[in-house]
Amino acid sequence: MSFALMMLGALALDLAFGWPDRLYARIGHPVTWLGRAITAAEHRLNTGARHRRLIAGGVTVLGIILLAALPALLVQAFLPDGWTGALIGAVLAWPLVALHSMHAHVAAVARPLASGDTPAARHAVSMIVGRDPSRLDPPAIARAATESLAENTSDGIIAPVFWGVILGLPGIAAYKAINTMDSMIGHRNDRFEAFGKAAARLDDLVNWLPARLTGLLFALASGAFFHALHIMRQDAPGHRSPNAGWPEAAMAGALNVRLSGPRIYDGRANEEPWLNGAAPDPTPEDLGHALSLYRRAMALCALALAGLALL
Repeated sequence: MSFALMMLGALALDLAFGWPDRLYARIGHPVTWLGRAITAAEHRLNTGARHRRLIAGGVTVLGIILLAALPALLVQAFLPDGWTGALIGAVLAWPLVALHSMHAHVAAVARPLASGDTPAARHAVSMIVGRDPSRLDPPAIARAATESLAENTSDGIIAPVFWGVILGLPGIAAYKAINTMDSMIGHRNDRFEAFGKAAARLDDLVNWLPARLTGLLFALASGAFFHALHIMRQDAPGHRSPNAGWPEAAMAGALNVRLSGPRIYDGRANEEPWLNGAAPDPTPEDLGHALSLYRRAMALCALALAGLALL
């Protein structure tokens, strides 16, 4: 079975249907299923001294990955060859890519921002970023939404597609388990620093190459390939994240805007370095351009998958 064809089919299904609300209301979503398992393990095991929490966190990571990947491996072993197997695999992989919802969430910010409805734009951006929306003016809203689009294109689309192409259903299932654990327990605070350390480090590892591929896709899809590539190589290594800076810096260079920079989380100022700091802040129109760049980059991703499938 062609894993590339399977992932191309999954993207096509998600583009066409997203994850329907009626289906979510009836059965939920695989990520919410994983979330319940992670929450149960954390409540039970995240206790005691730091060394005990480190070990418990590692055991949790291994257990959740096996919980996600083993059923996927079993299903894949019984899939038929050829188009039939690829189609069934595409249906099963469909909920694990976020092509449709990514665009929808950022477009929900772009529309009120373009019409001058700052309160509605603040509310919409609060759904996709962790910073305090009440302090965001229109340029900061556009910047936050653009950064979220860039980073989550890597985490929500390119990385699961990458691991699906490499390892099939077990690959994409294991990746989503790791990424969900990182989002839930991979935080640097008193509660999660030790317990979530293994999840955070493993997430850094599995996103290393996909993040850089995402940045390259943005550069290729832009009309400023060499500038985007230059900004990515120059500024991404200084980002607080070993991975998120690459697609964000490529996006900043492609649009010729500045991203990242100082922001406020939980009432505290965080002095982050700028990406493409010599450029101006993004405007509402630039957020629309970011969505257009996203669509072109995803079209390139689909073409690459089609080429792999033909090979």
